Amino acid sequence: MPKYPEFTLAAVQAAPVYFDREASTEKACGLIEDAAAAGATLAAFGETWLHGYPWWAGERSTPLHRQARADYIANAIEVPGPETQRLCSAAKRAGIDVAIGVVELDPNTRGAVYCTLLFIGREGEILGSHRKLKPTDAERRIWAEGDGASLTVYERPYGRVSGLNCWEHKMVLPGYALMAQGTQIHIATWPNVGGSGCDVLAGAFAYQAGAYVISVGGVGREQDVPAEYQELRAPALTGDSTILDPWARELAAAGSNEETIITTTGSLELVLEAKSMSDVGGHYSRPDVLQLHVNRQ
Repeated sequence: MPKYPEFTLAAVQAAPVYFDREASTEKACGLIEDAAAAGATLAAFGETWLHGYPWWAGERSTPLHRQARADYIANAIEVPGPETQRLCSAAKRAGIDVAIGVVELDPNTRGAVYCTLLFIGREGEILGSHRKLKPTDAERRIWAEGDGASLTVYERPYGRVSGLNCWEHKMVLPGYALMAQGTQIHIATWPNVGGSGCDVLAGAFAYQAGAYVISVGGVGREQDVPAEYQELRAPALTGDSTILDPWARELAAAGSNEETIITTTGSLELVLEAKSMSDVGGHYSRPDVLQLHVNRQ
């Protein structure tokens, strides 16, 4: 009998320190340690967790709204940069892999930011990062568009890991690009898992890919908003994170508005059971009829 790798997956559901990259980085490092203490092999944070999802993006333009836009860019991080180095050091100390959503500053113009999912290895190195291909609705007023160069699956000792941001799962083709590379553990980041069909999309990905899915959202409550932004509409980000198995069955779930770390143990045995029935990039595909071209420029 083969010995199948086992692993513990963690969804870190917490509020960042909005508009403060230094404090958010410090909090993230502490949460990485907490996830490791809970036995995590891989810990995932929500979409643009560092330094926060722009819940105010769709509001009408006012002096405070324009200030928020400026402060949002001013607190973005470079990849790599001082903040990512601190995250890498925390992951190495903790001995776990980390996937965390960050607001990434464009290093050339320094006037644009990306919704980026950052992958960090337990060795203390950046494995890679993925910029969201198409910001959704009002997000287009804040985030620039990414490209296809980073639609990548990362080979780790316990399995193949991938990730996408929010409604990239609704686009279908980015997900298939990762499924065709044999993803086994997928991170689905959201500002909030509850609502907008996020739970449906996460379950669909798990079932189609035959992969575990860490479906992780952030927390944003009125008390999390800095004093100078209290006049903005309060965020309503309740988290509602879940971890799903390759048959889309819920293995762990976080409560609404709760700062917590949920974990579950998985095995590649279950992944292979699911893929043996339907490997959509392999024996359950028809490349003679349908092909996907990914522009990696």
